[in-house]
Amino acid sequence: MKTKPFPQNVQLQNASDVSSVEDLLITEQTAPFRSFNKRIVALFQNLGTLALLAIAFPFNLTVVLLSLLWSWISRPFQKPRTVAEFPKTVLIAGARMTKTLQLARSFYEAGHRAIIIDTEKFWLNGNQYSNAVDAFYTVPDPAKDWEGYQRKLRSIAEQEQVDLFIPVAIFAVIYPDGVNEHPLEGYCEVLHFNADTTRMLDDKFAFAEKARSLGLSVPKSFKITAPEQVLNFDFSQEQNPYILKSIPYDAVRRLDMTKLPCATPEETAAFVNSLPISEDKPWIMQEFIRGKEYCTHSTVRNGKSTLYCCCPSSAFQVNYENVDKPEISDWITRFLAGVDGIGQASFDIIQTEDGTVYPIECNPRTHTAVTLFYNHPGVADAYLNPEPPAEPLHPLPDAKPTYWLYHELWRLNEVLFPRKGTAKQPIKQLQTWLSNITSGTDALFRVNDPLPFLMVHHWQIPLLILENLRQLRGWIRIDFNIGELIE
Repeated sequence: MKTKPFPQNVQLQNASDVSSVEDLLITEQTAPFRSFNKRIVALFQNLGTLALLAIAFPFNLTVVLLSLLWSWISRPFQKPRTVAEFPKTVLIAGARMTKTLQLARSFYEAGHRAIIIDTEKFWLNGNQYSNAVDAFYTVPDPAKDWEGYQRKLRSIAEQEQVDLFIPVAIFAVIYPDGVNEHPLEGYCEVLHFNADTTRMLDDKFAFAEKARSLGLSVPKSFKITAPEQVLNFDFSQEQNPYILKSIPYDAVRRLDMTKLPCATPEETAAFVNSLPISEDKPWIMQEFIRGKEYCTHSTVRNGKSTLYCCCPSSAFQVNYENVDKPEISDWITRFLAGVDGIGQASFDIIQTEDGTVYPIECNPRTHTAVTLFYNHPGVADAYLNPEPPAEPLHPLPDAKPTYWLYHELWRLNEVLFPRKGTAKQPIKQLQTWLSNITSGTDALFRVNDPLPFLMVHHWQIPLLILENLRQLRGWIRIDFNIGELIE
């Protein structure tokens, strides 16, 4: 594919620059007021959310207590837990996340031990109270203390005699610059691609180039290290618009689907120059493909999926339903055949009306879509068996779509009490909401393991909110499925 060269040494005209001394003075004078207003908004946002959670608490507590009572009464009649022939100890990184809880439950039900860890910020996670979790540890944030993280991780692996390490959260996946060997190499099996493969998959541009080298379909992509590269790009020769995405993970800006070029050159310049683009923080400018969005998860051994699922997706995905898309699974099969080692690969994909598949990025870690395996007895074997099966494991035909009840309650609130300009077709939205609830199952709640449902919503999240309240800091949304405040 031919790409257009970017002109070099072009003087940048920043439309967002302050245009005069008067503007600069006004900006400096009003900055304290804007900061004060943000703190006031954060105060009411945090207090209001804590009040809503307090209202929900008695209902949640009642359901959990009844579930515990029922589990105690029905225990003599329950099927005995599976006893594994060769029990393993599995260490899972990302304790705050529902996908970690789901994996822990799958290993526990197959007769294995599950140990979960997270960074020290998330000592308060609610999943540690699950029946499926044998132990919980905190580790230093490797981005701040790599040596301390390595020591603690190895200490846990030795103390608990870990057999397999599974990285779920991003902190446990990325190799720092200059590091090419996983800290647990030689301590246990690590379900983690080597450093080169991990960096390639996590780099949106490098991933696109890898797919292209394998003869697979992929959107046009350009690596951006300076705003001038975008501002001097000739969009007039392109059939489709483009979008900009940060190559390093950006929880907030990843949802920004601003299409380029904007209505005017000035608007384009203002938008591009508002982004933190640099050599150290490169972005990808990628062709915007119109079509249906999907997300997938693959657990990978020696170029083959041992566990696979595919779901309709969106920018902020909190509902998962398995679908059969042969064109997507075929693309992934062909791509993974060119990837060595063992690990996990989660693809974000656009499929056009003519069926063409365009993967736009790949995350080398567990996808939340694994919650669809909540009732599958074969998950542990798909992770532990060194010999890949002929066909990957799929969610069972009777597996219900998964959702998070508190996300759904917030959506109901938006349907019933819409903000100006946001509510469209409220009856249809209400029907969709009812369908999600009646046809699906909550990803956190289990009658025989109800405490995480209580503790995530009324311990983990409230304590995070209280910390933001203490600092008078706001947030964009609460992400219950990953157990974080997105700021």
